[in-house]
Amino acid sequence: MTRAEAIIWNHIRNRQICDQRFLRQFSMDFYIIDFYCPKLKLAIEVDGETHLTDDEKEYDKKRQDKLESLDVIFLRFTNGDIYFGLELVLENIIKKVNELMKNPPAPLW
Repeated sequence: MTRAEAIIWNHIRNRQICDQRFLRQFSMDFYIIDFYCPKLKLAIEVDGETHLTDDEKEYDKKRQDKLESLDVIFLRFTNGDIYFGLELVLENIIKKVNELMKNPPAPLW
């Protein structure tokens, strides 16, 4: 895990966000999701400097489009968002989790 991922993980693990279970490094359809809440189909991605190249942006878009076709909902944050605005990042995660808890996605099966 990167430093930014470790920071997020320390705040979402052990059901700290609305009693929802998040997994890290979750594998889905040949892709790895940084953090994933299976019940809500919520993916949290942390984009570091390696995600800034055109090739990496294209890969991330293709990957996200594929996973969204499976009804996965994405939240993306940069390392900078986490380092300099952690409170806002956590507020956004809580807001999305609460929204999805009120209107949960259909199960994968």
